[in-house]
Amino acid sequence: MDDRAAAPRARRPRMTRRERRALWLGLAFVSPWLFGFLVFTAYPVFASLYFSLTDYNVVSSPRFVGLRNYVDLWRDPLFGTSLYNTLYLAAIGIPLALFLSLAIAMLLNTRIRFQGAFRTIYFLPSVVPAVAVALLWRWFLNPDFGPVNQALEAVGIPGPGWLADPQWSKPALVLASLWGVGGSMVIYLAGLQNVPVQLYEAADLDGANRAQRLRYITLPMLSPVILFNLIMGIITSFQAFTNIYIMTGGGPSNSTMVYALYLYQNAFQFFKMGYASAMAWVLMLITAAALAVIFRTSGWVHYEGRT
Repeated sequence: MDDRAAAPRARRPRMTRRERRALWLGLAFVSPWLFGFLVFTAYPVFASLYFSLTDYNVVSSPRFVGLRNYVDLWRDPLFGTSLYNTLYLAAIGIPLALFLSLAIAMLLNTRIRFQGAFRTIYFLPSVVPAVAVALLWRWFLNPDFGPVNQALEAVGIPGPGWLADPQWSKPALVLASLWGVGGSMVIYLAGLQNVPVQLYEAADLDGANRAQRLRYITLPMLSPVILFNLIMGIITSFQAFTNIYIMTGGGPSNSTMVYALYLYQNAFQFFKMGYASAMAWVLMLITAAALAVIFRTSGWVHYEGRT
């Protein structure tokens, strides 16, 4: 017989009065956050899961219908349209935003006069309220008197309909989304300043040119930052709502009806809360699947100190 099995288990030392007091004091300090998390985050999440299995219009009590809402989603042509528009904006807008923010960050990382002023100018649009930005771009892209079309006509180019044209509405939204790349630019700047200078000095001694330094030093060292901005870009693109709601309202001809806007309409205009809850859970699954693919294919990311 094993002596260790026969030995009595050591009793856990009882908490002293001072330790119990410290525990309750700590719980008292975190209790507002715990209350807020349970009431405003955990409960709505589980409630939406239940409502997604019901026919619920806010006025009457929810009626359990099983998976009917999820089945109806795939029969809804506007659901497919909204999903396509969302994926289109993400597939075009995310790569352009990543490239543009990285290019601006590299330019602003060089030693130039008024460097701080230029950094502030490029960063300011990202902190302007979304409603103000949407109204500004709706004026910029007005096909009749907007500054963009007036500038194009001044050089002899007929301006497109932009937000009023189904063929140009999504490119117009992509163009407007590039206005706020300042947030990603600041993150890239922080990453660039953390690249060891010794690596560039060694590359210069080996005769590496700028393109080679960019490929073999800058981009590998920035790969964790690129991954972070890519993940944030996916999440933000899938939840795009405010600017589209104000600029187009989903038109013209549903060409800008994105997923979040259609979800909002079902929930707060048509009062189909059960249907909207099912849409929310499908969006969560799509986002989780996209992020899982990104993480599974993130072998290109270089982490310092890992071989």
